[in-house]
Amino acid sequence: MSLFDDSRLDDPAALRATDHLLRRLAGAGARVRAEIAFSSDVLAGLGSDGFRPRAIVAAGRDARLVRAVLEPVCPVPFVAWPGPGLPGWTGPLDLVIVLGGTSEDSGAMSAASEAVRRGCGLMVASPEDSPVAQASAGSRHAIRLPSQSDDQLAAAVAVLQALHQMELGPAVDADAVAAMLDEVAIECSPNNDVASNPAKDLSLMLADALPLVWGGSVLAARAARRVVEAMRLASGRPALAADAGHLLPVLASQPPRDVFADPFDKQEDLRPGLIILDDGVEDEGVMETQRKLQEKAERHEVRVHVVTQANGTDVARYAALTQHGRYAAAYLGIGLGRYGTPVDDRSAPGNPAEDPAW
Repeated sequence: MSLFDDSRLDDPAALRATDHLLRRLAGAGARVRAEIAFSSDVLAGLGSDGFRPRAIVAAGRDARLVRAVLEPVCPVPFVAWPGPGLPGWTGPLDLVIVLGGTSEDSGAMSAASEAVRRGCGLMVASPEDSPVAQASAGSRHAIRLPSQSDDQLAAAVAVLQALHQMELGPAVDADAVAAMLDEVAIECSPNNDVASNPAKDLSLMLADALPLVWGGSVLAARAARRVVEAMRLASGRPALAADAGHLLPVLASQPPRDVFADPFDKQEDLRPGLIILDDGVEDEGVMETQRKLQEKAERHEVRVHVVTQANGTDVARYAALTQHGRYAAAYLGIGLGRYGTPVDDRSAPGNPAEDPAW
């Protein structure tokens, strides 16, 4: 198992060697702005026109994020479909939304081609030459939001804006989302040392812990799942995002720490570390569950780290929590020596800057 070297977090050479990943994280806000700007002509031409689909089916990357935002207010039933294909009942009266990237996504591709075959209404957010765009080419009346960055969140924001224009979802302020991502990039910049960088501070907690990540609201829970994807990729270790009902038994099963254990004599097994993503939702049930998790963790000597983002719109808070966790994952990979080493090849499979978890 790799040992975490915290000196690497402020080592200019290690940070320069991981520049391709850190730049990608820092550019998240710019990608949201670029995505909206590139789709502006399409978005400006959208309206309800009296059309209301019987139901909406979303497939592909971040379909569940779109569902989390729309489901409470959408005037028609909404389904996030994992694939392959589409639900059997989907037909010409329904709207199918497909979010795809530059790489092949068999679920998204099959959903797009099946929507064309059945004559469904179709909205596609993907690069123009992507496999998903090609699979949907047979639909002459599809709404096409041409993605430029292969960024999951940026494409999802464009889709949410399109649905608002069609009076099917709430308003989403793309500028607010981008501004929040810029703020996280400033706070978590590699130029900030460990003492003033919240993401580097979180990576220290993760150095010898197995992350258990919990978010109380629907969007915070979605952010938790995105964060653990990056943490697994960065560390090569297990990481779990789950409901409190699944996390409480894990916390309760932890034995007391051995205060006399010599870590240099025998390396101890990694203990869980509880990370709470708090997006400021003032719900009594959520706050009570958070209190139970923290009390259980403290009772069993499990370290707790709370990431709070209570300002901004719902989607902006989601974006900030997700990006904070991704920065922490990146610094975890740097501290473990998995990123920022001479063998970190940009063209190698699994390169962190190319993986969809980032």
